[in-house]
Amino acid sequence: MIIAKKVLTLILVFGIIQAVAQNQAEKDKIRELELQRQMDKSRKISQKIDSAVRLSDEGQYEIADAMFRSVLKSIRSVPSDLTFHFGKNSFLLGKYRQSVDWLNKYIQLKGTQGQYSEEAMQWLAKGETELMKEHELEAKRASEVLSGDYYIDCGPTGKVVCPTCKGSAVVVKKNYFGEVYKECPSCHKLGYLICDDYNKLLKGKLLPEVN
Repeated sequence: MIIAKKVLTLILVFGIIQAVAQNQAEKDKIRELELQRQMDKSRKISQKIDSAVRLSDEGQYEIADAMFRSVLKSIRSVPSDLTFHFGKNSFLLGKYRQSVDWLNKYIQLKGTQGQYSEEAMQWLAKGETELMKEHELEAKRASEVLSGDYYIDCGPTGKVVCPTCKGSAVVVKKNYFGEVYKECPSCHKLGYLICDDYNKLLKGKLLPEVN
């Protein structure tokens, strides 16, 4: 009877050990499959990035841009090299703000020691120059519209806060002795302009008040 109990106990213990081993084997298999899945995904992403870089080198910037964007949508952690290649292609595509943003990210990540750091700084300088030109052109276009033959409707009051002094009736200028307060030359000390004077000011035709 005692021997039978011992045998039964051994069988139970063996069964438990076998179940634990089988469970661990299943976990290891699942972990291995997940690792393999992640490796396959990383490989496909790397291949897609390489393809986008090749397309960019071949001058197919629009297609490369679309492929880079597709990669960005499919990942959570962006590889540093991708920030460079996307930024460079953005410049070649004429998307200067996008280029400056991504090239800055690469430099922030890799500093001056990255594989593409020197090239990234060169493209960044070009991108910032082009972006400045765009801003100047936008400002010029806005100026051209305002200086045309348009008359701005000032609303029912017929008055507008003076753009020169922002309604304070004084203009603050700095010199070697500190701040100097002068009467606003545009609004006749009122802090506002009547609509005719406002439109003259926009066109550069409002003559300053002579004291």
